[in-house]
Amino acid sequence: MSDTMSSLPIPRRLSYAVGHFLNDLCASMWFTYLLVFYHSVLGFQNSYAGVLLLVGQIADAISTPLVGYESDQSPGCGSYGKRKTWHLVGTLSVMLSFAFIFNQCLGCNSLTPQWVSLTYFIPFIIVFQFGWAATQISHLSLIPELVTCEHAKVELTAYRYAFTVVANITVYAVAFLLFHVQAGEDDDPLSDALGPADIPIFRNLALIVLGIGAVFSLIFHLGTKERLGKVETEGDEGREEEEEGERRPLLSRPKTNSPLLQWKCWLQQPAFYQVALLYMCTRLMVNLSQTYISMYLINTLGLPKKYIATIPLVMYLSGFISTFIMKPLSKRIGKCLTYFMGLLLILAFSSWVLMDIRMGQLVYGAAMLLGAGSATLLVISLAMTADLIADQTQSGAFVYGAMSFTDKFANGVAVMVIQALHPCHTSNCCPACVWFYHYVMVIVTGGVAVVATLALCSILIWPIKIRPRGLPEIAEDEARIN
Repeated sequence: MSDTMSSLPIPRRLSYAVGHFLNDLCASMWFTYLLVFYHSVLGFQNSYAGVLLLVGQIADAISTPLVGYESDQSPGCGSYGKRKTWHLVGTLSVMLSFAFIFNQCLGCNSLTPQWVSLTYFIPFIIVFQFGWAATQISHLSLIPELVTCEHAKVELTAYRYAFTVVANITVYAVAFLLFHVQAGEDDDPLSDALGPADIPIFRNLALIVLGIGAVFSLIFHLGTKERLGKVETEGDEGREEEEEGERRPLLSRPKTNSPLLQWKCWLQQPAFYQVALLYMCTRLMVNLSQTYISMYLINTLGLPKKYIATIPLVMYLSGFISTFIMKPLSKRIGKCLTYFMGLLLILAFSSWVLMDIRMGQLVYGAAMLLGAGSATLLVISLAMTADLIADQTQSGAFVYGAMSFTDKFANGVAVMVIQALHPCHTSNCCPACVWFYHYVMVIVTGGVAVVATLALCSILIWPIKIRPRGLPEIAEDEARIN
């Protein structure tokens, strides 16, 4: 099979890749700064801050399979395409809700009970997570429709993740500038500690994120052409050969009698659960490390607040560099070994954190390991998901939705468990926090990496492929329909 990436011009690759830029910007703020903002800036209790993140993750977990199913079934808005229609719905939902999440609730003050503020933020978080899920699933579902070659999928996924890294770099660079400007205007020796005075910083950061993301979402909708499903006749096939490569369907069905998998048939496929476990572990390592890195830097290492911008920036710069070697490396040694190399980087970071409680400036080196490892794991796990779907694009959104459901639900539960185990129940941390966040960083990276290694071993023993279980029933259903 020829590499269909050659029929996808570079401008269209780039326009597709920036379609998740708004989501990536918001996700960077959500995972890196949500707990810090509500716990250290607004002064929420640990349990309340954890509840807000859990509500968001549950809303996202419920939305992803539902959006995936509806995205597969709905025809979309006219000739606009079903994936792009859902992408537009998600983008508008994110734009209308995100700014309210990183700001003090309207009409609230220091005397307002925390449960009132909690009730205020929950609706905005639910709308945001629905929009985020709709944008993510519709965007991922376009990959197997745009390209079919395995290495082309890896390359397109790498393009997508490269812009994910750029989005994270953008957030942390802007955050660093905002903190730097504040430090230049503030002579208070306690200004290195986070507090209510930092509310304008996070509010302005959220508004800047929405402005930048809106521009890139517009580029995606103008530059990406979704392949519309049409039934070809024999007379049409000759004319289709004469059309330009850009207008020709980028993913044609193999003319075989192999049945098409619908959503319920995926639940009978062992490979579906193998990839789901691997993807869930990947997201746990990436998201939880991103969520708690700020708390680790402030409470365990005792670094000034500007480090919650510079250290994540270093992480994603190293991740960005690693994306350039992703395709040639996976082509030479295969996806499984490339994923294993990413696991080794994560385990190296976990071991470093475990052995060095006061690493100081050496945290930059550890951050580089974590960034490169996270980028490798995320790109390869998404490529494996695309391999699982293969030519079954009619139900691809459900698969991505189900994968995302496992990761969002697991992340929400994990954060709530961690917050429940926190030694302090107020916004003021005690000396026990030093060891608490130290071991949190070790477990969410090294501990989960061990589970991911077991999941990877199962894929090495039983490779990703569609097995015949449940297929006769599908064939009978198709025969009755025809």
